Amino acid sequence: MEINDRYVKVKVVNKSHNDLPAYSTKDSAGMDLRASLDEPLELKPMQRALIPTGIYIELPEGYECQIRPRSGLALKHGVTVLNTPGTIDADYRGEIGVILINLSDKPFVVNDGERICQMVVTRYDKVDWVRVEALDDSVRGAGGFGHTGVK
Repeated sequence: MEINDRYVKVKVVNKSHNDLPAYSTKDSAGMDLRASLDEPLELKPMQRALIPTGIYIELPEGYECQIRPRSGLALKHGVTVLNTPGTIDADYRGEIGVILINLSDKPFVVNDGERICQMVVTRYDKVDWVRVEALDDSVRGAGGFGHTGVK
């Protein structure tokens, strides 16, 4: 099967001195986003902070940008994105800021240019609610929170 590469044009302003976010490999879904800091910032255990990136974007209507943790940062240092996934709406024009939290028992230093999260740009659909008195039956029904793994 042949799949054509598909790109969406997104306007960007880069007020940092870092490179623009970019895909690491051909099949990467996310782009690494870097911290834009005047000086290193120490996150103490269980401390959170809003990390500036210097990146401003203008997404087309019908698109969002999700901010997600980097798995290596989480595994090696216990540092993750607090409100994951964070959502950047198409009408937001401010600087992308990332809320990091240090869940480890050791301080972690965020340096300028450090890759702090991934950003994924994706399409979404809007919901048009249809009020009904009951929902159609399904095999799963109302089972949730681990229900599908129980026999």
